[in-house]
Amino acid sequence: MSNRPLLNRRLAGMGTTIFAEMSALATATGSINLGQGFPDTDGPEEVREAAVRALREGRGNQYPPGPGVPELRQAIAEHQQRFYGLGYDPDTEVLVTAGATEAIAASLLALLEPGDEVIAFEPFYDSYAACIAMAGATRVPLTLRAPDFRPDLDELRALITPRTRLLLLNTPHNPTGTVLAPEELSAIAALAVEHDLLVVTDEVYEHLVFGAAVHRPIAALPGMRERTVSISSAGKTFSFTGWKVGWVTATPELVAAVRTAKQYLTYVSAGPFQYAVAEALRLPDAYFDGFRADLERKRDLLDAGLRAAGFEVYEPQGTYFITTDIAPFAEKDAYAFCRALPERCGVVAIPNSVFYDDKEAGRSQVRFTFCKQDAVLEDAVSRLQRLRA
Repeated sequence: MSNRPLLNRRLAGMGTTIFAEMSALATATGSINLGQGFPDTDGPEEVREAAVRALREGRGNQYPPGPGVPELRQAIAEHQQRFYGLGYDPDTEVLVTAGATEAIAASLLALLEPGDEVIAFEPFYDSYAACIAMAGATRVPLTLRAPDFRPDLDELRALITPRTRLLLLNTPHNPTGTVLAPEELSAIAALAVEHDLLVVTDEVYEHLVFGAAVHRPIAALPGMRERTVSISSAGKTFSFTGWKVGWVTATPELVAAVRTAKQYLTYVSAGPFQYAVAEALRLPDAYFDGFRADLERKRDLLDAGLRAAGFEVYEPQGTYFITTDIAPFAEKDAYAFCRALPERCGVVAIPNSVFYDDKEAGRSQVRFTFCKQDAVLEDAVSRLQRLRA
């Protein structure tokens, strides 16, 4: 064989994800896994039963329609209208995907060409970098810095060049928990319009915002609907992450472009679960309010425990992650800290440095998730107190 590397050079350095590595470490050491963001309880029983009913009735057991089952596309359109006043045609402006991850991949593969530049806020979810690379484009990070993790809008303007094609947004933001404020969204929208940029926005944590923070889709701002691909999914809102049901809402032209790429990825997926998610999206406000309040309470539980253990804690406005800093322990290398944490405390977390191009910016930051049962969080908090010793 030739000496040419087997892996496409665009994906060089993108081996096993940090989530797989740390989850395997949790299993091997019997540690509590506060690294990967998956709940340890199922979502609403009526939604699970809706999936069982669809299976038994033979709905979705064969290939569903390419754009998604009509019932789910209609429910997604109703959801956008109900929560944000955004009107979308379920037949031409909604596309169902294999989770938000596929929606992001299909959007970037469809809309980017080699030589294009993509501005994304770092730290960013690891699939962003891989998808931009697979499209042959170049990622241009705008670093969100502790302690408040707000975007520097002057720096954003300075990063835009004639090669900039697309802004990739994530709000509420994983891993920092930042929720973009109305004035930030307006400024970003103005730049997108001024420079005729496309916007792809990952909004999977849209129903997980706390305190006074409010999620507002950028697509609702003047001049943005025709240039924005909005992405969300059922996994985070309904605690069925394994179902992998996501969606895109955009203009017919943008949806057609994304669908062209998506059909050659999974083609279709999650047939019976699509019917169940259609019912989930129509749950009453009490569900969404209760879910948010429960996660906010869990956030506060873990927040207090991390502070008591000695971490510097950056309280998140949204998502189900807390970013911390290990500087109070006189340590600087979060990756080494996370590798050692299972043996020291029996807890697994994620080093934020893996989400940065600028490794120094997140070198001492560690992310914990709080989408776990209270007893699990309390046990983890108790174990982490060993760090005080």
